[in-house]
Amino acid sequence: MRIARFSTDEGMSFGVVEENTIAAVAAHPFGELTFTGQRFPLADVRLLAPILPSKVIAIGKNYADHAREMGGEPPAEPVIFAKPSTAVIGPGEAIAYPERLSERVDHEGELAVVIGRMCREVPAARAADVILGYTCANDVTARDLQKKDGQWTRAKGFDTFCPLGPWIETEADPADLAISTTVNGEVRQESRTSLLLHDVPSLVEYVSQVMTLLPGDVILTGTPAGVGPLQVGDEVTVTIENVGSLSNRVVARD
Repeated sequence: MRIARFSTDEGMSFGVVEENTIAAVAAHPFGELTFTGQRFPLADVRLLAPILPSKVIAIGKNYADHAREMGGEPPAEPVIFAKPSTAVIGPGEAIAYPERLSERVDHEGELAVVIGRMCREVPAARAADVILGYTCANDVTARDLQKKDGQWTRAKGFDTFCPLGPWIETEADPADLAISTTVNGEVRQESRTSLLLHDVPSLVEYVSQVMTLLPGDVILTGTPAGVGPLQVGDEVTVTIENVGSLSNRVVARD
């Protein structure tokens, strides 16, 4: 099932994508879905970020090849950091390049996990019970500021630096999915989630030992090698097998 958040002239709703249409559901997508009876052609709606999380928890250096391209060795334990909810944008929305503050903004295509219910201290064996589904993410990063600051909050926390979408796929198996990132059609990143150092169940266990996760919270699972710079005017697309594609254009920040 593909759960999307969308807008029409009538307002914002959640819905289930079925081929070329979207069937609206009442209220939120957590728990049993209640359909309103409204159905819209997918071409006539605007897809939004599929969820507005209370927090985005991201995992650094979770592919060995990316850890090495960043000049380090793969970490023994997950490296976690947070991105603010204000960084979240949806498919088709613009990534705003903060040219006055940064000279190097990179793409980082990732698989994102969407939490389906409040939980804490979840054993890895029960992680599937608390996951609503999966979506595509781009952990946009001001690389020069990351190096300058020595920590990652500013570099990864700008408004628009967390594109999510196009929807939440509830039936994907995250164990071995192809993931790629293209910029203007050129492949920059290409890997599989089977190469994650810490897989999805272990990440849910690790993060939920630290903090309570709420419905709609997002865990970014890490990016493979091939991260690289974006320029104003670029279109960057993250594609994940059995999930979907997320495209965003880069514009100059006002």
